Parts: sequence; structure tokens; C-alpha cells
Amino acid sequence: MAELYTRFDGVFFEKTRLSLVTLLYREEKLSFNSLKSRLKLSDGSLYSHLEKLIQAGYAEKTKEYAGLSLQTVYGLTGYGRAEFRAYLAFVQEILQIEEVRK
Repeated sequence: MAELYTRFDGVFFEKTRLSLVTLLYREEKLSFNSLKSRLKLSDGSLYSHLEKLIQAGYAEKTKEYAGLSLQTVYGLTGYGRAEFRAYLAFVQEILQIEEVRK
């Protein structure tokens, strides 16, 4: 299990970006404004975090119509979803180890 402690890079594991990945994993796609509202981030901060996730291959963005207006929508890539599932498995493993220790 020691190799798992270093498996997740700083892009993924930073707390705001981990929150973004969690939301995108649960909801599949969310608009920029929805993410901004849920996480209470400024435009600049949210954009910066999302761009880091995109550059690392965890997330992607598309343009979609919402009524008559065009909005930017974000979702996880296949790689991003797989890494989040690996992270969940890692957390589950830690919880199981703690249960055995009790």
C-alpha cells in the first residue's frame, strides 16, 4: 500500500481541485456558474483550478446551449473518472485497515 501514498499528484490532490473532481464525478457535467456557486469561488480562482485539471487530463470542457444562451460545461475525462475511482478505493482500503486495528 505504500506506493498509493504517492500515487496521486498535486494537481489531483489539492483540496479545491479534489472538491471539483468529486462534484464532477457525482454530477457528470456541471456548468462553470454551477461550480462557482457550489464551491463559493471567484471566477479567476475557479478558472485556474479547472484549467489545471484540464491540462493534466482529468477534466474537459465543452460548450452547450442552455435555452438560448451558450454555456461552458465541465466533466471528467475517462482518465479523470478512473483516477477518482482509484482514489475512492484507496480511501476504502485505509478505512478497512482502521477497522482491523480496532
